[in-house]
Amino acid sequence: MPPERGDRYRRAMTLLQDQLAGIADVTPAERSQRLTDAGTAWNERIAADAANAQLTYRVSGRGIGSVATEIRAGKHRFLVDEPGALAGDDVAASPVEYALGALISCQVVVYRLYAQALGLTIDEIEITAEGDLDVRTLFGIDESGRAGFHDVRVSVDITGPDSAEQYENLRTVVDAHCPVFDLFAAPVPTSSALA
Repeated sequence: MPPERGDRYRRAMTLLQDQLAGIADVTPAERSQRLTDAGTAWNERIAADAANAQLTYRVSGRGIGSVATEIRAGKHRFLVDEPGALAGDDVAASPVEYALGALISCQVVVYRLYAQALGLTIDEIEITAEGDLDVRTLFGIDESGRAGFHDVRVSVDITGPDSAEQYENLRTVVDAHCPVFDLFAAPVPTSSALA
């Protein structure tokens, strides 16, 4: 690895370690209480006014370097880049890797939420997502295919004391209620305009 790439890698790992240090270890009882409190609070807000269920998220980004983007989401900032083969500097995950990461992280949240609601226990959860993409549309070589993923596979590994049948039912419930899974599984009206 060239020295400059090694330096970028070390900086990225330091940032990750700093972020991980900000996530507190929680006991199952603490997690359960946080999930219960969040569910109760949202149910009360929505019961008071159904309009409280409607959320709009806003994220912005600024192009930097060759093809990298600095993303701003509320108080958070992160980089998105491409590997060298796609003209990037390879200092961060690519947009499609972040998309798969968003799917995984949303699944983790919804698994925890619905396991709690259904009285199931998740001791450990690890999710892997793979997506197949044909770059011919990206590069204008063949316009007949999709520019994005044409197939995405999600593999969920759960450990806990409940039965395989209960965890399979949980998977069905999660897939039906996960917002980012829905983004991948169903067409979403999307528009763009020059500002």
